Amino acid sequence: MSSEHPTSTPASLTVKRLGIVGTGAMGRGIAQIAAEAGLEVILYDQNARATTAAIDFVSGLWQKKVSKNKLTEADHDRLLAHLIPGAELANLADCDVIIEAIVEKVEVKQSLFSELEGLVGDDTILATNTSSLSVTDIASGCKRPEQVIGFHFFNPVPLMKIVEVIPGIKTAPEVTGRMTALGQQLGHFTAHTTDTPGFLVNHAGRAFGTEALRILSEGSASCADIDRIMTDQGGFRMGPFTLMDLTGLDVSSAVMESIYHQYYQEPRYRPAQLIRPRVSAGLLGRKTSAGFYAYENGQQVMPDEPPIERTPPCPVWISSEDEPSHALLTSLVETAGWPLADTAQDPQALCLITPWGEDITGCALRQGLPPARTLGIDMLAGLDKRRSVMTSPATEPGFTRAATTLLSEDGSAITRLKDSQGFVLQRIIACIVNIGCDMAQQGIAEPATINRAVELGLGYPKGPLALGDHFGPGLILEILNNLLNVTGDPRYRPSPWLRRRALLGLPLTTEER
Repeated sequence: MSSEHPTSTPASLTVKRLGIVGTGAMGRGIAQIAAEAGLEVILYDQNARATTAAIDFVSGLWQKKVSKNKLTEADHDRLLAHLIPGAELANLADCDVIIEAIVEKVEVKQSLFSELEGLVGDDTILATNTSSLSVTDIASGCKRPEQVIGFHFFNPVPLMKIVEVIPGIKTAPEVTGRMTALGQQLGHFTAHTTDTPGFLVNHAGRAFGTEALRILSEGSASCADIDRIMTDQGGFRMGPFTLMDLTGLDVSSAVMESIYHQYYQEPRYRPAQLIRPRVSAGLLGRKTSAGFYAYENGQQVMPDEPPIERTPPCPVWISSEDEPSHALLTSLVETAGWPLADTAQDPQALCLITPWGEDITGCALRQGLPPARTLGIDMLAGLDKRRSVMTSPATEPGFTRAATTLLSEDGSAITRLKDSQGFVLQRIIACIVNIGCDMAQQGIAEPATINRAVELGLGYPKGPLALGDHFGPGLILEILNNLLNVTGDPRYRPSPWLRRRALLGLPLTTEER
């Protein structure tokens, strides 16, 4: 069960008094939306000044709305009355639900919940906002583990309209029901997920950064190349390296390592070695003014794109192995006014191929084409906005210049890549889809929940299963199979969920009947 929009909540499930322990960014964000939903909120922090500061912070946000005529002074005062500072933990004794948003250490959270159990009633729900720890582990230190549940928000809480509802192994079903109702009461999408490493959103996000790091480590593209491709061709809000710099390389690295080891070195989650040395050197991203990029006055310094060396038109031969790609490229060549070659054996002809998960070397030789005159074009996203061109070690510079001239005739941006098994967009998209499919296979969440949670929690243009359906499950399967065959790396082995639905011609959201 999941819900995108708030619904009417049965009276038996309604939470009226909410306790929050920990008044940092997460705690105060939860307090804000709870007060706005009409709940009485009691905030407690070991540092009493932190509690006062949190209430003042939220009050300031509401005052800004008053200044913009989005709230009245009376509204502000009414909302502020819902935020009550707690001088001690005992002040939370009468709460229906208590959410902890404290340090990410199991033993500290267990100690807090153990103390709270001695203060609250048997029906009080103890919820953890942990992003990475096992809810079952936290609950194992409690006398009433059935009353413990994960309730994971994302920062900033008022803007990120999603909360993960994570029952532990012993969590009572009625507790899950009440917390689902609370999430809806707070106006958030409630994403039900199992108590597995990374839960739903952080688990689903593993491919974006790890595959980008792998591509970078192979030397076929730069950070800027990869980021531009993923934003311009892929439609993502930011590229993986910009995102890691924003999050902090220390945080990104820790999450990658944690999930990789919690899944007993599952190859799909394997991080590349490039990130750890940067962390050791203190290059943590935006907060240290240097990470994968440099920053000046807080602004990212993005390297300029190399200029295109233009050449006169030459004959162009296009592989017909992929008919839709052949038609699109033929139209582009004709529109540009370049001549089409009848055969690839014409010594003046530029040969264009459209591989899926293959490198240019292997694809050209497999089709019997001259490697010196052959380049690959990524057609996963068609020919819109940005075009990725890949050379092999044998490609002559003159034909590279010809290809980039042709493909930029209409003003489109060009990214030139060195030979690699699969293009940047193909590899990252296929890995995102594959991990999403495996999450569905494991029953971590329902397919529709996986899609919506990733859209809200990670800001992807579509959820992983929806991305697979958009590009075609069969094509994603082909890319992964070719990557697996070329590299021998089990990180690319297709999920059974993907393989079966692709072979049956079914959407990836299709569940077992």
